[in-house]
Amino acid sequence: MPETQSYDYIIVGAGSAGCVLASRLTEDADVRVLLLEAGGRDNSIFIHMPAALAKPLANDKYNWFYHSEPEPHVNNRRMYCPRGRVIGGSSSINGMAYVRGHARDYDRWAQGGLPGWDYSHVLPYFRKAETYERGPDAYRGGDGPLQVSAGACRNPLFKAWIEAGRQAGYPVTQDMNGFQQEGFAHMDMTVHRGRRWSCAVAYLKPAMTRPNLTVWTRALTTRVLIENGSAVGVELAKGSERVEVRAEREVILSGGAINSPQVLQLSGIGPGDELKALGIDVVHDLPGVGKNLQDHLEVYVQHACTQPITLYSALKPWNQAMIGISWILFKTGLGATSHFEAGGFIRSRAGVEHPDLQYHFLPIAMNYDGSHPAGGHGFQAHVGPMRSQSRGEVTLKSTDPREAPRILFNYLSQEADRQEFRAAVRLTREVFAQKAFDPFRGPELAPGPEAQSDAEIDAFVRAHVESAYHPSCTCKMGNDDMAVVDGAAKVHGLESLRVVDASIMPSIASGNLNAPTIMLAEKLADTIRGREPLPASDAPVWIAPHWDSGQR
Repeated sequence: MPETQSYDYIIVGAGSAGCVLASRLTEDADVRVLLLEAGGRDNSIFIHMPAALAKPLANDKYNWFYHSEPEPHVNNRRMYCPRGRVIGGSSSINGMAYVRGHARDYDRWAQGGLPGWDYSHVLPYFRKAETYERGPDAYRGGDGPLQVSAGACRNPLFKAWIEAGRQAGYPVTQDMNGFQQEGFAHMDMTVHRGRRWSCAVAYLKPAMTRPNLTVWTRALTTRVLIENGSAVGVELAKGSERVEVRAEREVILSGGAINSPQVLQLSGIGPGDELKALGIDVVHDLPGVGKNLQDHLEVYVQHACTQPITLYSALKPWNQAMIGISWILFKTGLGATSHFEAGGFIRSRAGVEHPDLQYHFLPIAMNYDGSHPAGGHGFQAHVGPMRSQSRGEVTLKSTDPREAPRILFNYLSQEADRQEFRAAVRLTREVFAQKAFDPFRGPELAPGPEAQSDAEIDAFVRAHVESAYHPSCTCKMGNDDMAVVDGAAKVHGLESLRVVDASIMPSIASGNLNAPTIMLAEKLADTIRGREPLPASDAPVWIAPHWDSGQR
């Protein structure tokens, strides 16, 4: 360990937010930053090769490998909840989908008592973070660290998907991260020149040459040190050692929606009665810590494909080897994409102002984590609701920081969520029934023709629904009794302690969460540095003109 045991800022977690903060804070040469990561380096080929995403996603070497408690509304299944435990965090193991969410998500935050978090104020930070391969405009960035590419959609099934959406009466949007989210479109990816462009690659590695940034890996933060109502440092386990490190200015938790509330609770910050029951001294009774857990769920609507044009052939060992060689030598071929190249956003019913269902389309029939291939050529749409009403929690099982916390999502506990899934299945079947799929459409593999009634679809969903791996909102921003941090991400009732990651979202964004998390960190980095926020944007947003009376 380095001799220096005091820094200006200590950032706990080298995931998406932590990498952004470490980079931005150390732009000030007089600021000393320590970045702590419980995992190791991101030096695996399977991390950097986009098509190999299933490997780290299902490997506890790079992943906390969390599972929920038995979920009572999905047949008591323990649901998989992977979280990155590696430099780059979940940006090093995710599906690389770049999706910002809808403008109304952020307007909703502002309307809930968080001025400065509306779309006009967050859009400049999305732009600041990004270099978009198709060039900048009022919505997209042109000189940010995060390289974003658009799906090439070379496989004819991608084109069939977008055309089928048009034939079904939905709009086709040129940019779901720009003026119009709603509709069918190509998807953007955090992939650049055939490589995963994680936050470690984009932000952290360029900053690691700075003398004022120190990064410790395999350093598990066990608690925040609080003295006289102020965070003064952290205790961490590094190997067999327990070490205390001091923070002269602030401790910033960026462990994500599971780990940040866990560290707070281990530090005596959280619901007082729950902490006392475990014998933890209550430093600050903050009832919202770990509550308000939200996530996205999805099911796969799958069809056999009548033509041998899917990725099924790529699963054969010889083909996998050739794909790997092409990627290693040239960073090209099927290994150079995540294959999440087309998708869409639609509204499930009339009266919904902005899309509440999201699609990812894949030219193969298999699980997201690479398991359960269909056994032949097929294709699938991942579909699920964006703004579930179900709420869960993260609580401690014990005082041992190495023991995973208790995670209960309460998936599908609300009837509204079940209704949205019924609509999702039926609307997706309608898309696949369009003329564009006539040359390719074989039998429906899932849910299967036997699932037609509400009860039958409900049973299928309960048995097969999966997390989209977007846990969030467990240390929410706000001013109510259950809020954990204020609009500047400062923990209520304590000094010199912030939380900056997806846990502070007051409500989940409508889409994948990596891009919003990066935006949060970019915006809050300016706040922490005492810089004026970027000027608000006046870029308009498309809303379906007859949303109140029509579903499409």
